[in-house]
Amino acid sequence: MSFSAEKRKIAIIGVGYVGSSIAYSLVVARIAREIVLIEQESKIDKCKAEVNDIRHGIPFMGSSNVYTGTYADVKDCDLIIITAGRNRLPNEIRLELAKDNIATVKSVIEETKKHYNGGVILVVTNPVDIITRMVTNMMQLKPGMVFGSGCILDCSRLSNILVDFVGLPSESINATVIGEHGEGQIILWSRASVAGVQIDEYCADAGIKFGDEEKRQIEERVLKMGMEIIKGKGRTHFGISSCVSYIANAILNHHSTIASVSSVLSGEYDIHDVAMSLPSIITASGVERRLVDRLSDSEYKKLKETANKLDMFF
Repeated sequence: MSFSAEKRKIAIIGVGYVGSSIAYSLVVARIAREIVLIEQESKIDKCKAEVNDIRHGIPFMGSSNVYTGTYADVKDCDLIIITAGRNRLPNEIRLELAKDNIATVKSVIEETKKHYNGGVILVVTNPVDIITRMVTNMMQLKPGMVFGSGCILDCSRLSNILVDFVGLPSESINATVIGEHGEGQIILWSRASVAGVQIDEYCADAGIKFGDEEKRQIEERVLKMGMEIIKGKGRTHFGISSCVSYIANAILNHHSTIASVSSVLSGEYDIHDVAMSLPSIITASGVERRLVDRLSDSEYKKLKETANKLDMFF
């Protein structure tokens, strides 16, 4: 399939809080010309209601054609976004969603394959690394055509914390989270910088206390931030919808970008056939290349341990 900036069609499969928030973000950002929302028959009335709610703001905020569809509408999509599955409960880690959501997404892909004729597939359903690997194996597409949102949201959360910590705007912060979108996430402190200066050096020069304990506290905050939001309001959806819109813009409007997203590794850091997040170049064809940089010994060790843990699901 050839990609066309003129077509700019997106399908969203699964129209809960996350799916509907993604659709709304895409409309407001004017990223897609056509957005089709696909849901199982038992939830079709809610899906139609979400479509109507979004469409009512279009004359003022966007011009996308938003409608309820079926799996037949994945045909000719530039991007297919999968959000189907249940959300986390309070005090539940993402991997505990695996049994339920693997079954849900497996049925989604079986239906999608009947009509698929091209386009990038972006997995958002958690546990995103496990689901991304499963979808990759089921679809058997060109490498990079299937990938997951992965740690892009964790990177955003980390950036927000560091903005407050150092007192500088977000464009001054360069910090990345890799590995699992979950308990096995890894903040690359060895590569983090503020205003172009390695973060340890910057904090030392600025008189900001930044040692092992401060790093541990920040790591814990990033890891637990999603659960804190779930405990407070029952779900997370605005943050991930903004991140997905950012990815969609790179794919549909050919604005290549780099983000820490999840895809099946093929030897990076001696890891094979496990989906994990690494900084990746995202283009109209999905993940074009994963960027490999030198890790500290502790970062490399944790990455390998996380890969082994994720591999046990298969």
